[in-house]
Amino acid sequence: MTQAATSSPKTALVLTGGGARAAYQVGVLLAVSKLSTNRKKNPFPILCGTSAGAINAASIACLADNFGKAVSVLASFWRNMHAGDIYRADPLGIGVSGARWMTMLTLGWLIRSRPRSLLDNSPLRELLSRHLDFNGVQRSIAKGALHALSISASGYESGDNINFFQGHPDAQPWHRVQRIGIRSEIGVDHLLASSAIPFIFPATKIHREYFGDGSMRQLAPISPAIHLGAERVLIIGAGRKNEHQERRRVDSHPSLAQIAGHALSSIFLDSLAVDIERMQRINRTLSAIPPDVREKTDIPLRPVKALIISPSERLERIAAEHASALPVAMRMMLGGIGGMNRRNGTLTSYLLFEKPYTRALIDLGYADTMARADEVVEFLDL
Repeated sequence: MTQAATSSPKTALVLTGGGARAAYQVGVLLAVSKLSTNRKKNPFPILCGTSAGAINAASIACLADNFGKAVSVLASFWRNMHAGDIYRADPLGIGVSGARWMTMLTLGWLIRSRPRSLLDNSPLRELLSRHLDFNGVQRSIAKGALHALSISASGYESGDNINFFQGHPDAQPWHRVQRIGIRSEIGVDHLLASSAIPFIFPATKIHREYFGDGSMRQLAPISPAIHLGAERVLIIGAGRKNEHQERRRVDSHPSLAQIAGHALSSIFLDSLAVDIERMQRINRTLSAIPPDVREKTDIPLRPVKALIISPSERLERIAAEHASALPVAMRMMLGGIGGMNRRNGTLTSYLLFEKPYTRALIDLGYADTMARADEVVEFLDL
C-alpha cells in the first residue's frame, strides 16, 4: 500500500510520564473523541509518549485509523486495571524482591546476581504483548491516519534521551545535545524501556544499550513533536500546572516515601513545565519578527501553538483516598516507608494501578476537558 502524507497543519499529542497518573490522559482523550464530529478520524497525526504516556501513545497509534475505537480500547484497559497487571504485587513476588534487597544490603560482597529493581514488571510485558498489535502502527501510517509515533527513553550508558520513532518517510532523524531521534520499528521493548521508572522497574536493553524511563534526562519533552513537523501541540500533563505546596514548619524528617515521591515528581513534572515556558517565550519572540524578515534571515524556528490540559485537583490526594485498594503486600511495603500516610501520597500516586484510582483519574480528565470544550474544539478543529 502506498504511504500517504497527512495534511497540514500537523497536530501532535504529547503524553507525559507519571506511572498510574497516566490514567488522567485517557479521560482527556475520551472527551476529545466525544467532542469530535468524526470519531474515526485521528486528530493527532503525530503521537509522542514518555513513560506510561508512551504506552498510551502506542495504543492509539496501533488503531489510529479508527480513533474512537482506539480510545475506547485504551479506556477499557485503564478502567479495569489491577496492580498485578503491571508488576508482581502478590506476597511471594514482593517477598522475593524484598529478600533479594535485604540480602544484597547485608551480604552484598558475597552475591554475584544483584536485584535489578524493586518490583518485577514481567506482567506488563505479557499484557502489552497480548493486547497491542504493533503492525497497526505501520498500517495507520500507510493509510495516512498517522504521520509518526515517537517513544522517549533514557540511555544509562550514553546519558542521551533517545526518541525512537516510526513514521512517514518525510520524518527525518535528528541530533541535538543529549537529544537524539532514531528511526525504529516500535515494539514492546521500547515501551518497557520508556516506562522503566528508576529503581522501581528494571532497565530494558535495546540494541547495544540499556534504557530507563524516558522522563529522565528529558530536557525538552515537546521537542520530538516539533522535530516531526508539529505546528500545534496538545500537551496532557500529570500534575497541576505550577503545582506547589505552601511552606510550613515541619519538625519530623521526611519519610523515604516522601523523598522518593519528590524525586519522581522532579523527573516526571519539572522538565515539562520548563519546556512549555521556553516554547511560549520563543513564540512571543517570533511574533515580534515579521514573517518576511524570518524568511530572509532563514531563522530555523517557527511558532508552535500549544494547548495544555492538566489536572484540576492534586492527584496525590486522590491516591491517598484510594490507597487501600492496593494489594496487601504492596500496602505493607509502602507502609513500611511511610507511603500510606495520607499526607505522603505522592509515591503511591505513581504506583496505584488499581481501578478505583484509575477510574477517578479518567473521570477527572474527562471533566477537565469538557469544561474547556469550546477551546478544545477550536484548537483541534474538531
